[in-house]
Amino acid sequence: MAISNIHETLLMYTKRKSQINNELSTVMMNILSASRQQADNQARYNDKQQELYFNYYSDDPEQYMILTEQLEQEHELELATINSWEKELEVSKNNLETQLNEITTFENTWTKLLQTNVKNDFSYGGVQQ
Repeated sequence: MAISNIHETLLMYTKRKSQINNELSTVMMNILSASRQQADNQARYNDKQQELYFNYYSDDPEQYMILTEQLEQEHELELATINSWEKELEVSKNNLETQLNEITTFENTWTKLLQTNVKNDFSYGGVQQ
């Protein structure tokens, strides 16, 4: 009976580890997505900056400075949003990795207990009194 309870516990840990690994892979994909968004955002910013330079710099330097400043503020706001999202994802990733490590430790403990119980049952011919 004790061995079957330990097996159930181990299966519960295995199921939870699988769930955490699934969540962890989702978080990792979101981190990758955030990095890509940041790179795309930077490329758009560079293109717009270059467009402003060619359209306004020599004709209307004052308008160029105003538009450049406005573009930079928008860009920094977008970057701040992405950075905030990335930080949240990193915290989630760290929490999930911590949970995974804890469950792995518990699972190892229960596996050793199971091995000990099986060994005792085999060595003593069954249930101990």
